[in-house]
Amino acid sequence: MKISRLISIIMILLDKERVSAHELANIFEVSKRTIYRDIDAINLAGIPVYSTSGVGGGFEIMKRYKINQKTFSSTDISSILIGLSGFSNIIKSAELTNALTKVKSFIPADKVNEIEFQTNQIQIDLNQWISDGNVEKNLNIIKLALQNYNILSFEYTNAHGIKTERKTEPYQIILKSNHWYFHGYCYTRKDFRLFKLSRVSKLKIENSFFKPKDYQKPLLDFTDTWTSIQIRTTIRIHKSIMDRVLDFCVYEDFTLDGEEHYIVDFPLIENDYYYNLILSFGDKCQFLEPLHIRTELKNRIQNIANLYKD
Repeated sequence: MKISRLISIIMILLDKERVSAHELANIFEVSKRTIYRDIDAINLAGIPVYSTSGVGGGFEIMKRYKINQKTFSSTDISSILIGLSGFSNIIKSAELTNALTKVKSFIPADKVNEIEFQTNQIQIDLNQWISDGNVEKNLNIIKLALQNYNILSFEYTNAHGIKTERKTEPYQIILKSNHWYFHGYCYTRKDFRLFKLSRVSKLKIENSFFKPKDYQKPLLDFTDTWTSIQIRTTIRIHKSIMDRVLDFCVYEDFTLDGEEHYIVDFPLIENDYYYNLILSFGDKCQFLEPLHIRTELKNRIQNIANLYKD
């Protein structure tokens, strides 16, 4: 049972007059049985939630009930504020502003300084170092389409530079490895697809609507797949790029080689992404082995040099 989900359910019930178990199950991607257990836990915590059966039925908090400020601990409130503040940096919306205001209203007067101190210990800033206004704009467009079940249309450029026009039913916004995506059912491919926002252009909401399909969650963990196709290679790097290489290795993979260099046991997949990654290290990285990858890199370097002969 996740405490964060219980707190979120309480916030939703405070904001809406009545919410069905089906709706809550969809929001949190759990079974209705789990939602019923969560509601029981909320009741045991002293917050009176009752259910109404039949058409239009659902859960609601008893009218005139006021949550006691002691319901949430200082750590609970700090955790919620940290999470909400992080998303409010990138997604500007009245809902997030209102949520932050409501959570802050739970802070007892004698705990303000303590909670402010705890909240300031962690800062989540999802913005890029160089601002991209399109990301914020597109996130808000997708969020609106998600709420109203609007179809989205846009142009999409794949990894090979091929551009296609798409119409898609949006189902989920995803932040993965510092990149924003949205998952939806693509009418062109007639299947669920994951779209990287940086490859989306001319995004707009259509005046047409869709009836949600049975949702298929995207596969976001490729650890086992990547591990099975990775090979161990050896590179020699200058200490100035150590922080970049550490995005792909651990400290145990580094062996000091003189005063300014390291020999690194580097995991590599034989594709354009990793070849270009090695080349991006420039003269601060020398690929040592295996030989066939070293040869491929030499060929690519020669092709680049050929572009500058004239």
